[in-house]
Amino acid sequence: MTFDFDTVIDRRGTDSQKWQKYAGRDILPLWVADMDFKSSPAIISALQERVAQGVFGYARPVKSTVDAFVNALEQRYGWSVDPSWLIWLPGLVVGLNIVAQAFAQPGEEVITLTPIYPPFMSAPKNSVRASVQVPLRLDATQHRWEIDWVALERAVTPKTKIFLLCNPHNPVARVWRRDELTGLGEFCVRHNLVLCSDEIHCDLILEDLPHIPTALLGGDIAGRTITLMAPSKTYNVPGLGTSIAIIPDPTLRAQFIRATAGVVAEVTSLGFTACEAAYRDSEAWRQALLKTLRSNRDLLVDYVTRELPGVVIEAPIEATYLAWLNVSALKLADPIAHFEKHGVGLSDGAFFGSPRGEHVRINFGCPRATLTEALSRMKRALTAG
Repeated sequence: MTFDFDTVIDRRGTDSQKWQKYAGRDILPLWVADMDFKSSPAIISALQERVAQGVFGYARPVKSTVDAFVNALEQRYGWSVDPSWLIWLPGLVVGLNIVAQAFAQPGEEVITLTPIYPPFMSAPKNSVRASVQVPLRLDATQHRWEIDWVALERAVTPKTKIFLLCNPHNPVARVWRRDELTGLGEFCVRHNLVLCSDEIHCDLILEDLPHIPTALLGGDIAGRTITLMAPSKTYNVPGLGTSIAIIPDPTLRAQFIRATAGVVAEVTSLGFTACEAAYRDSEAWRQALLKTLRSNRDLLVDYVTRELPGVVIEAPIEATYLAWLNVSALKLADPIAHFEKHGVGLSDGAFFGSPRGEHVRINFGCPRATLTEALSRMKRALTAG
C-alpha cells in the first residue's frame, strides 16, 4: 500500500492553531509540533465509522483499545505492560502538570534538562512548585548533546522531588542511550526522586537506534518511573487529546489518580477510536511516514549546510520531525520576527530555555514542496539582511 505525503493540504481558514497564527499573512508556519500530513487511512476510516454511529456519550476505553496499545508496546519494545498500570489522559501536558502536583509540594523542586519543551518548565510553576533547569552540554567533538552530570548533581537539593525526562528529547532530537538512561535512573534512586519520562516521540526514531522505555530498565528505576505516551505526534492526531500514563507502582499510581480528581477531563470517544486504529492498524503508514521524515531531514541538513551560512545544525537529528538550529552567528536581535518578515514562522528557542537570539526550532513534518519553499525563503531572509 502506498500513502500520500506529497499533497499540500490547505489548512488556512480551518481550526488549525498552527495556521491561524499567521491568518491573512504569507507566512509558512513551521513552528508548533503538528504535521501537515493527513493521518493514516486506518484512523480516518475508524473515525468515520464511529461518527456514523451518531452517539457521543461519555467514553471509556474498551478492551480492544487497551489491547492495541499494550500489544504495540510488546511488539516494538518488548515491554509487557499490565493494563491496570494505564491511566488515560486528555493530553500529555496534562500528565506533566499532574505529576508536579502529585509528587511535590508547593515550594518543592522539579528538575529537568534544557533546552526543553516549554511545559516541562511551566508545569511546576503552575502549581507553585519550583522549576530547576540544568542545561545540556554540547560535545563539539562528538557533535551531540549530552547530560552534564556534574551540573545535574550540583542542582539537586533536599527540596528536589521529581525529575522530568524527555526521550527522545524535544527540541534537540536526541535519543538517549541505555547507559545514559541507567545513569539517570540511578541518579533518581540515589536522590529519591520520582522519574517522569515523556516518550511521546518514541515511535519517530529516524536513525538505526532503539527506543528504550525508561521503565523497562527494571528494578528500583521502574518502581519510581511514570511513563507518558500518546499517539498524537506519530499519527498526527494531537487535536483528539488522547494520552496514557503508565505507572507500574501501585502507590505512585494511586497518588497520581488522586491528583487528577476533579480537574482532569475524560478522553473522548473519538480519541479512543483514533488511538486504537493508530496502534493496531497503522504500522505500514508509520513506516512510510518515517521514510518521508528521513528524506525531509536529509534535505534540511543538506540545504542548511550548503545554502544557509550562519545557520548551524549542531548535532544529528536522531528522532522527531523537529530540528534545532543555531542562528547566533546571524546576530539577529529577534530571529523569529526576521524570518517571519520573509515568510517563515519558526519557534523561538528562548521558549525552550535557550538564550534569546541563539536558537530556533523548525518543524519539517510537511510535504517536501512546503519545506523546499520555506528553506528558499530562509535563504532570502539571510541575503536580504
